[in-house]
Amino acid sequence: MKVLYEFIPKKNFLDLAEEIKDMLDGWNITDSASGIPAPSAAAVACTLKTKYPEKLSYPMLITNYKGPVEVAAAAKACEAVGIDGMIPDPGDAPRYGHAIKTNRDGSCELLTDEEQFENYRRSTGPAENVRDFLREVAKVNDLKLGCLVTARRPAEDAIARIKEPWDFCFFLRLDEQSLPKLKEVASACKDLGKSIFPYFVVETPKNKKILERIGWTSTAIMENAVEFAEKLEGVVDGIIATCLGDLEGDKRLLELLQKVRG
Repeated sequence: MKVLYEFIPKKNFLDLAEEIKDMLDGWNITDSASGIPAPSAAAVACTLKTKYPEKLSYPMLITNYKGPVEVAAAAKACEAVGIDGMIPDPGDAPRYGHAIKTNRDGSCELLTDEEQFENYRRSTGPAENVRDFLREVAKVNDLKLGCLVTARRPAEDAIARIKEPWDFCFFLRLDEQSLPKLKEVASACKDLGKSIFPYFVVETPKNKKILERIGWTSTAIMENAVEFAEKLEGVVDGIIATCLGDLEGDKRLLELLQKVRG
């Protein structure tokens, strides 16, 4: 089972990558998480892929922060370098300015009203519109595009989404209760020949308040992380390990997960 790491890039991202590279099989790179400017996921992904070509690289493509030209430019850069896959998603509201809605035909509009933004964010289709824009208008044909599916929705909804022209998926909100749902979705992915990677969120004393604030339950705690991960062997293609900003926790988690890596 592959062990990916949710990589939150900062100014020193190259130093961190070098420190942890031997404990992981690849990176899922955040894209200015929470709308706060940070090193671009596409730029970081291309840098890491060039430096560590054997590592998988899956950058997020948060579209609320970008107009259509920049959305396509980021995807084309990743396509040119040979990035393994990219995940378009609206994401959070930008810290500065207003969210940008990119339509399937390449047109766009600013979402200046908070209610309008929340309705858009919760609707189905924003990521699909960007996917189709990239494929049909921008002609990004050689870069795999993935979607997010969540345990908050019925398994049937996730499977229906995966049956669309997505190449792979990431699964959100995995815990003991949602494990049967993950197994059902993963079985469908296997039948479709598409990879699935669940986020593997481990609670620590440092990130507990963050989990409470965003309303997430953890997948495990450090003490039972390996035991839970072992339940996923043969079910998923890999996991995305994260302690949600607790860097020392991340390092400890990656050390533990060597037992299931392979």
